[in-house]
Amino acid sequence: MIRLFLRSLVACICLIPWLAFADPVDINSASAEQLSESLQGVGPAKAAAIVAYREQHGPFRSPQELTNVKGIGDSLLEKNQGLIKVGQAEHAAAPQRR
Repeated sequence: MIRLFLRSLVACICLIPWLAFADPVDINSASAEQLSESLQGVGPAKAAAIVAYREQHGPFRSPQELTNVKGIGDSLLEKNQGLIKVGQAEHAAAPQRR
């Protein structure tokens, strides 16, 4: 039992640096699958909502704009600070916002 605990503890400790250095995800170009895999607290349903919002309203201008998506609040945004980036190339071809 103690060996299992120690093995689990070592595995968790080894994963911490990997999580700390995860590449940020571009919320303007990432697929729903990429969003759900990269962002903490974002599963398939929230990721699909992010993509649907982006398709309807055009590219995000800032990470804070994610809070306009149903189910995404300030706390989720704080959890993912540093993991979200907003691609600049998408803005030039952005459709007009309504």
